[in-house]
Amino acid sequence: MNVRLLFVLALGLGALTASSPPPLQPVAGAPVDGVRCEPLEGQAVHLHAHLTVLIAGKPYPVPSDVGRPATAGCIYWIHTHAGDGVIHVESPQAGHFTLGQFFALWGQPLDARNVAGVTLNGSNRVQVYLGGKAWRRDPAAIVLTQHADIVLEVGPPFTEPTPFAAWNGL
Repeated sequence: MNVRLLFVLALGLGALTASSPPPLQPVAGAPVDGVRCEPLEGQAVHLHAHLTVLIAGKPYPVPSDVGRPATAGCIYWIHTHAGDGVIHVESPQAGHFTLGQFFALWGQPLDARNVAGVTLNGSNRVQVYLGGKAWRRDPAAIVLTQHADIVLEVGPPFTEPTPFAAWNGL
């Protein structure tokens, strides 16, 4: 009986301490959730947002090269370069792009019960912040805008969001 209880506790804690999975690249640059892969970055929409993910109070890295498949010879309209959480939106056509589309390109789930493969158990919840204010709707619906500062926290514990300021001219 004690062995079984210990296993359940370890399993529950493991769900909240997972490391960031590598990006799952779409097949050969195929469109993903309405986002295409082009030979060059577009300029009709050109903006940068920032995403922080915290799991049990610890940073959960947003990987580099999401939306930049190594073998396809193209770059998706939504992508990352470095693993710093900066999301680049560079589209050749006007439109609104969402956090849900970014997660689809990352190959990870995003909803009120699952953030990048970290599924909630009975004692946890997701808190979402946009620009330092609580976001009470579907996190996948957040529209990526210039310097949008997005925080996804799975906890407890929860921390007060720290504004992202390292835009470095972006």
